[in-house]
Amino acid sequence: MKKKRSMAAARKIEGYCFLLPAFIYLLVVIGYPLVYNVILSFKDTNVKNFKAGTSVFIGLDNYITLFQDPTFLLVLRNTFVFTIGSLVFQFTIGFLFAMFFSKKFTISGPVRGLLLVSYMMPMSVTALLARNMFGTTEGVINDLLVNIGLISAPIEWLTSTSTAMIAVVAANCWVGIPFNMLLLTSGLTGINQAVYESASIDGANGWQRFRYITLPLMKPAILSVLMLGFIYTFKAFDLMYIMTSGGPLNSTDVLGTYAYNLSFTQYEFSLGSAAAMVLFLCLFVVGLLYLKLIAREDD
Repeated sequence: MKKKRSMAAARKIEGYCFLLPAFIYLLVVIGYPLVYNVILSFKDTNVKNFKAGTSVFIGLDNYITLFQDPTFLLVLRNTFVFTIGSLVFQFTIGFLFAMFFSKKFTISGPVRGLLLVSYMMPMSVTALLARNMFGTTEGVINDLLVNIGLISAPIEWLTSTSTAMIAVVAANCWVGIPFNMLLLTSGLTGINQAVYESASIDGANGWQRFRYITLPLMKPAILSVLMLGFIYTFKAFDLMYIMTSGGPLNSTDVLGTYAYNLSFTQYEFSLGSAAAMVLFLCLFVVGLLYLKLIAREDD
């Protein structure tokens, strides 16, 4: 008995030894920067006193300054508008594609593979392509709309405050739709077809099968897709920075670009850290909500 216990203890220690390098890596790469950023957000650190190390602790003053700034409130609103707008379109279209490609037909595999190309491309490349496509004079989007007669003159997509957000949401959806389609297709393929056959025998039509079978059985997959999509979209930076740099007039500025500009353009390091912490806290709350919903589903 003692020998079995010692062997179990040795295996447990061996498992911890395998986990130790990953734990140290996460502690150095994620833990230290996060703790340092939290401390920095409570200090008054800028380009003048950063090197000298004379910054002082000022408590919540940075956060109060941010929430009293109309620009920050606009940025916070832009972040939620961009995130929710992207989620609505990319989830809806991704779900329709998933339903379509769950049917077996000859070219479903190749076409689905082609749709995944936009998701596999680096975001920086996607942003450059989208910036050129939405260009005012040589953009493909304007040429197409003019040729089919929907508009009479080119639209200044990226230089107008009324259309810039539409352009970046469209570009983000182009990347997000294949991601949603892929995960939702995996959920659909896990549903037993015998359930649909039984429902058809009982007289259920297509809408009833979708409402009472597909949606309830897809609920865990839908929650995962929405939460992951929210997290990836809410922390967007490279798409906005390359396409519009947050402009015009902060109309596409989000928390990621705003925190970057505060820290590395205006050199207000503590204010930038506070903005980054607001971004982190928003995602932390969403993560807790997701875990609570998953636990409720398991119960």
